[in-house]
Amino acid sequence: MGEQVRLRAADGHELGAYRSAPTQRPRGGVVVLQEIFGVNSHIRDVADGFAAEGYLALAPALYDRSSVKNVEMGYTKEDIVRGRALREEFPSDDSVKDVEAAMSALRAEGLRVGTVGYCWGGSISFLSAVRLPLDAAVIYYGGQILPYVNEKERCPLLMHFGRRDASIPSSDVEVIQSAHPDAVVHQYDADHGFNCDQRAQYDEASARLARERTLAFFAANL
Repeated sequence: MGEQVRLRAADGHELGAYRSAPTQRPRGGVVVLQEIFGVNSHIRDVADGFAAEGYLALAPALYDRSSVKNVEMGYTKEDIVRGRALREEFPSDDSVKDVEAAMSALRAEGLRVGTVGYCWGGSISFLSAVRLPLDAAVIYYGGQILPYVNEKERCPLLMHFGRRDASIPSSDVEVIQSAHPDAVVHQYDADHGFNCDQRAQYDEASARLARERTLAFFAANL
């Protein structure tokens, strides 16, 4: 369904992106933000899923700013270690520039634009929501939100967290909710990564409910 395209950020950096388009006029644009495992088959499936719902989806290759391009990984312990190392090669502010490039490409097609991010991408989705003129932002279990938690969002926020996620305790979720009282925050009886059907933590019921809520949120805001 999708194709590989190129984007250019405001600082001149060029990056790849996976573009998945609906068969009819898009109802909005969605920037799909990767986990630490790159724009792999799962993230492409997620983008294709939003395209099937009528959205034009772009998944920017955020790791193109690292020492390795076209990164695609699985979910082994070794992949986790490698992904965390690649993530540390450039600042989060640079990732926001790449999100802005994707947002601008979608806006050029006359669309309202939202972001949806998972794991590390969830944190980038939040950071983009406080830095960029988005129309909506969805965050799935973003674990690096607290350093930016007091920045004010510029668009409606929807957040999904797992109650059994040891990396994001409920106390962190409470801090986020308190700092952003207008955000819609849901917690599920699930672990970190519950949306990814390629991970051991996948929880079908929680993933389905979170997706239904995400689609309703985008329908209302995009």
